[in-house]
Amino acid sequence: MAKAKTQKKQEIKFTQEELNSLNGLKVNFERLQNQLGSIEINRIQTESQLQTIEDEKLRLEAEYSNLKDQEGQLVNTLNEKYGRGQLDPTTGVFTPQK
Repeated sequence: MAKAKTQKKQEIKFTQEELNSLNGLKVNFERLQNQLGSIEINRIQTESQLQTIEDEKLRLEAEYSNLKDQEGQLVNTLNEKYGRGQLDPTTGVFTPQK
């Protein structure tokens, strides 16, 4: 039987410049990951704010529509009671239409 030759792996040491380059890349990747994370958090918060604004807009539109309905009902009631005419809202004086 032949003896297996054990070959010792030779260690290679990087230069300080190479180590600095690798470390610089690592730091830049971490910085970019943090910045991308911050942007994503800002996007999520902005979308949440936009949804809140949209919800409030829909609520106000529904309220506006409800007020328009109330106005129409009041006008119809007053027209039935007094007939058509003009109302001066500052004085409360109603002038029937001829």
